[in-house]
Amino acid sequence: QVQLVESGGGLVQAGGSLRLSCAASGGTFRRLRMGWFRQAPGKEREFVATISWGGGSTYYADSVKGRFTISRDNSKNTVYLQMSSLKPEDTGVYYCAAESTYGSTGLTPGEYDYWGQGTQVTVSS
Repeated sequence: QVQLVESGGGLVQAGGSLRLSCAASGGTFRRLRMGWFRQAPGKEREFVATISWGGGSTYYADSVKGRFTISRDNSKNTVYLQMSSLKPEDTGVYYCAAESTYGSTGLTPGEYDYWGQGTQVTVSS
């Protein structure tokens, strides 16, 4: 069983930056694909970014491409989401997720087996 704990959320002005962290325990981190999703009030959970087991492959939603960077440190069992040039529409609860299925795309919530509790990100205009 993998446990995920997010941190780093908060309130920031538009144009600012935040770095989210997600610490994993209870599993073999280097064998997990990791992803970040977000959910705004009244909306469905949406894909933000994903990173492969070794970190060599990343993919981003079009809405965050060029502004967000996902990375991982397998020695620390942690995945990060560096968010820059934040916009009010980036507001939401950000969730870290993990899955171990070989060959998955990591683009949809249903592919993930484990989820964190979420961290709130609020971007003011």
